[in-house]
Amino acid sequence: QVQLVESGGGLVQAGGSLRLSCAASGSTFSNEGMDWYRQAPGKQREFVARIRSDLSTLYADSVKGRFTISRDNAKSTVYLQMNSLGLEDTAVYYCHVRWTNYWGQGTQVTVSS
Repeated sequence: QVQLVESGGGLVQAGGSLRLSCAASGSTFSNEGMDWYRQAPGKQREFVARIRSDLSTLYADSVKGRFTISRDNAKSTVYLQMNSLGLEDTAVYYCHVRWTNYWGQGTQVTVSS
């Protein structure tokens, strides 16, 4: 059974930064593609970023140039560095193991004006 635990969310002013972490257990982490998704109130869950096992990355257009996804295989952890946060980034952020139905519980990010 794979478990994913996100952390690092919180309240931040517009223009600020946060770094989210997602610690994984129960899988061969280094072989897995890992995603970040987010869901804002009243909206569908949307893709944010992906990092593959070969460390290649993919970003949603809305976060490109502001967010950076990375991973530390020794710690079985994936990160999302979020800079220049705007009100539109307010959401619950989830990590996900690609090609599976494994999701974390989510961490709230709230950006204030």
